[in-house]
This record gives sequence, structure tokens and C-alpha cells, in this order.
Amino acid sequence: MNRKLKRFLIKSFAVLAVMHLAYFIYGYIKFEGLQKIDIYTEFYRFKFYDDVSISHFFVTSFFLFFFFVFLLRNHSPKKNEPLNIWRMGIILLFVSFLSLTFFISYSFGLNAKLRTELPEKNLNKDKTLLNVLQPFLYNYTSYSSEKLFNPKNILYPKPYPVVELRDTVYYEPGNNKDYFSTESRYYSIDTLRILSADYKKLSNKSKSVLDILGLDAEKLGKRLISKKEMGDSTEILFQGIEVHPQYDEKMCIFLENKSLFSSLHNIPERKQEYENAVKRYNLLYKDNQDSLLNSLKRLDVILKKYNIETQIIPKQLTKDVFYYRDHQQEPLNEIRNTYERNRLKEKFETLDRLFYKPNYLHPSITIIFIGVVIGVWIILLLLYLIWSVRNRKLITGNVKEKE
Repeated sequence: MNRKLKRFLIKSFAVLAVMHLAYFIYGYIKFEGLQKIDIYTEFYRFKFYDDVSISHFFVTSFFLFFFFVFLLRNHSPKKNEPLNIWRMGIILLFVSFLSLTFFISYSFGLNAKLRTELPEKNLNKDKTLLNVLQPFLYNYTSYSSEKLFNPKNILYPKPYPVVELRDTVYYEPGNNKDYFSTESRYYSIDTLRILSADYKKLSNKSKSVLDILGLDAEKLGKRLISKKEMGDSTEILFQGIEVHPQYDEKMCIFLENKSLFSSLHNIPERKQEYENAVKRYNLLYKDNQDSLLNSLKRLDVILKKYNIETQIIPKQLTKDVFYYRDHQQEPLNEIRNTYERNRLKEKFETLDRLFYKPNYLHPSITIIFIGVVIGVWIILLLLYLIWSVRNRKLITGNVKEKE
């Protein structure tokens, strides 16, 4: 490969780099903003009818045409050297790929603009606020759901969380077992850490002591929830004291839900659930009402930022939350927290996908794209080989004529 050819290839790749930069800038400018993002948003899907696809087709065609014409006219090989042909085949593959991927640079531009408008730090702040306020924002029909709202979901304060035990009570145990009811009891979950060697000694001694006292070791053993060895220690979770969440004055329904609206990336969900529960408890029982009011005002800003239609008035919702906190027996059928719930959920699902699972090459065109790149490469390589053979024959014919 001579110096003249090397210069030509360097210039060609420089032109490709400038084109990719131009498409990146175009994607950056073309981003329509957070308000236009919805569940169908992708970074780019080759559509064959929009300005990016049309310009891509013509720019790629013109570049490949002029690149190949100059390559054949000025840089076709004079000798049949397999190594040079192999090198040129690899170069043509790179040229084919780079000239057909301007839309990917456009996608990178869209992503860069998205992250400029919404840095990950700000996205996490919005998620955290929504996670904390989520139990205040459900549709009123959801508050009757045992799956979402039950004492097992209380994480804070102590002695929560709790474990539930259900007992079946038969009204006619001897004759008819069709008539029964279930009773739920709740026990605190206590943790004990002890050296494994000491635990084994203690276990052996406790069995002998229980036998002497005539106590049932089996029933006491049922209080064990889990046992896990950690190095030279043993961590034991067991049922502690019985608690009564339904009679706890500071255990309103807003604390009976630990689920996350949208989890933060790379942070354990259990940690997020607990931290949100603490913040929620503080808003309800430790801080003054202005703290919840300010949080709901921030929520109002978030909903407008993401173009979510809302009828929430922070002052009214604050009033409702504290009313239902102090009136646990009343159904929550008048809480004023109306907004587009599904659209907000879809918006954050889409943002998670765009942030953490971006498809710069959309799955619907992956196979077609690979086929086009290989097809263009084969055509260019074949034309290059045919032109090279033709050139060599012409050169050989001229030499013979002169002789």
C-alpha cells in the first residue's frame, strides 16, 4: 500500500468522521424535549420517509460513488498481491459500515441532548420524591387492596417490619370443618448475631434445659424465621413480641405500602424501600405540615416538567392526607389526588429504557442493517477485484504490443 493510497484513505475516513459529527449535532438539535417522550419513543428507527432517512440514503450513495470512482481511477493495484487485496477488503468493510451508520450518530446526539436536559442525578431526585409520595397518590379504589396496603409492608418505625401468622379457627372442630374463620397475628422480626461456635453450644444446652422444664422445643423452634452463616458468625431472624398495627395510633394506611414507583439504578431496592419509609413517616408524624406541602409542590413541578395532566392542588392534598391520617376508619374516597397515573408510569419506564437500555440500532432493523452492510461490502469488493483484473490485462496487453 503506497503513500498516495494511504493519504486518500485518511482523507476518506476524515470525511466520514465529519459526516458522523454532523448527524450527531443534528440529533442533538432535533431532540424534542422531555414533554414529547412517551412509551413509543426510541432513539431512532430507520423510517424511509423522514428527513434523516432520506438524507442518509443520498449522502451515503454520493459518498460511496465518489469514493469508489477515485479509488478505482487513481489507486487500483498493478500487481495481484493477495495481502494487498485482503487489506483492501477490510478497509472496504469499514467504509461500508461507517457510511451506513450516520443514523446511529444521530441517535447518540438525541441521547446526549436527553442527558443534558435530564442528568441522571435529577432523574434520581424525581424518582425518589415519587417513591416517597407514592402512597398519597393512588387512585382511591387502590386503598382497599390488601396486596398494597397491609401491616407486613410497614418498614418503620420499630418494631416494624413484622411477620404475619394466620390461625384457622373452626366453629365445629369435631363435626363440621366447613365453618371456620382466619385470624392474623403480627410479630416483630428480631435479629440475633452470635459466633457459630457459641451458637452450637447454646443450642445443645437449651435443648437439655427445655427437657428438664417440660417445655415444647418444637413450638419454640417455630419462632425461628431464618438462619444464615456469615463467616464465623450466625445471623438468626426470629419472631419477637406480638404487635397490633391495627391499634397503633401512628400506623395510618399511608405507611402500609413499601412498593417503589420507579427504582433507582444500581441501588438495592430494600435500601430504597426503607429510606423512603423513614422519609414518609417523618412527613406524617415528625415534621410539620409545611414539609409535606413543600414536597407536593415539588411534585407539581415534576408533573408539569414531564407534561402530565394534573388536578392536584398541593394545599388541598396536604389537608386530605392529614385528615385521613387521623381518621383511619374512614374510606379514602374523596382524596384529591387526580392526575394521569398511567402516563407518568409509562414516561418513567421509557426514560429507564433510554437511560439504561438504549437501542441505537433498533431491533426491528438489525438483521436488515447487517444484510445491507455485508451486501454493499461484497459489491464494492467484487467491483474492485474486477477492475483490478481488467487493469492488469490492459497493462499486460500494452507491454506485449511494445515488445
